[in-house]
Amino acid sequence: MSTGLRVTVALSLHESDLPDGAKVVGDIHPADGTGSAHRGVLFPCGTSAPAARYEVDPGHYLVSATLPSGVVLSKDAEASEGKDTHVTLCTARSPYESHSWQYLMGNIEPYGAYHDDETIPVPRSRGSRSGVWATRGVVPPGNAVWVGDPKPESWHFAPLLALTDGPSPEPIALGLARSAPHTVPSLDLGDATARLYRFGPHGPVDEQGASTLQGPTGPRQFLVVSLTGAEYVVTLPAPWGDTQIEVLVNERQSPTGSTVSVTVRDSRVGPALGYMARGAFDTAAALVKDAEELLYAKMENPLAAVAGAYVLVGSELTERRHRWDAWLDHLRRECPWLSDGSLLWGMRHLRRAHTETELRAARDALVEAFDRGVPVFTLGLSRLIHGLSEFPDDPECVTRLDQARLLSYRVDMREPFVIVGLRGVPH
Repeated sequence: MSTGLRVTVALSLHESDLPDGAKVVGDIHPADGTGSAHRGVLFPCGTSAPAARYEVDPGHYLVSATLPSGVVLSKDAEASEGKDTHVTLCTARSPYESHSWQYLMGNIEPYGAYHDDETIPVPRSRGSRSGVWATRGVVPPGNAVWVGDPKPESWHFAPLLALTDGPSPEPIALGLARSAPHTVPSLDLGDATARLYRFGPHGPVDEQGASTLQGPTGPRQFLVVSLTGAEYVVTLPAPWGDTQIEVLVNERQSPTGSTVSVTVRDSRVGPALGYMARGAFDTAAALVKDAEELLYAKMENPLAAVAGAYVLVGSELTERRHRWDAWLDHLRRECPWLSDGSLLWGMRHLRRAHTETELRAARDALVEAFDRGVPVFTLGLSRLIHGLSEFPDDPECVTRLDQARLLSYRVDMREPFVIVGLRGVPH
């Protein structure tokens, strides 16, 4: 009989839409350097998820996992001849079981920050104050506004920049919406300082995942969130197939945390986005080994295709041509509402350009990306700035670069999806 280690990460993700939990990336190292090693492998995260088995030689091992939050878990294990040894990596407690997905991503503090009166942090940020719609007086506290069918121009740079300049004569959501926006109450989970909102393919859902309202939807969707003296336009990566999108409004965020966080409750791509937002492309690539498959299935879920493309382009360090290069062109041509497609094509070809013609083609794709609107992915905004800055003598690139930089000052670059802070949000 062979010898093996069966590994799980113990963090309850009991929600019905995540029956198999999530996947995180880890390593198995022999303590003496002579046994079997497994690097960049996947461990299941969740109390009901079946353990992952890795065959090893008998001996002493160090098993470790890096969570999307950046937390590293480790445990010693002794693998006995002819047996399977179970290894459970334990995390600190999430403040609420319903917030475990956000805790896994690093968007909310451990249990003690919400339940131990002596250690609760008191951040000095405006986002830590009680949430009310003070500037509008039309939406009750704890609610947000879903813009499922925005105007096509609403996700372009100039209109969004205009919203950061000063007071608007009408509520933000009305200015963005083509069809009537809808007020959405937070879910009855956690507490009032850590509000959750969830969205399915057709709009907001309740705690059980059932739709609470439906309306016309466009190719982009937004959520407008208001706190005391601060408003945010939140990019919703919806629809993401049948996967739920989750938004956390965390009014008790740590000094380094985000007021608003958006995650995809996708067992593989969701954690991969968390790694990618922190610059860990190799780790994300280990999770999204089927990134090419995501790209080829772009018509079913173009946003997942873009996520896979960011991993492929971000983890490829050579100029060697791949079969997925042709699919970047398909993504660019077939999703004109998604500027990330043009951006990915432009950045890939900018890296590989050797002639003036090739350089010009990359430049044109970057300009096209800007003109199609603000990317869905925050990484796209930073890549757009980087790409346009390669053309300092081109007036059209310089003008666009200035606007992209101005908007980036209002975007939380730690988040995977673009969230624009508007009036009252500190620079």
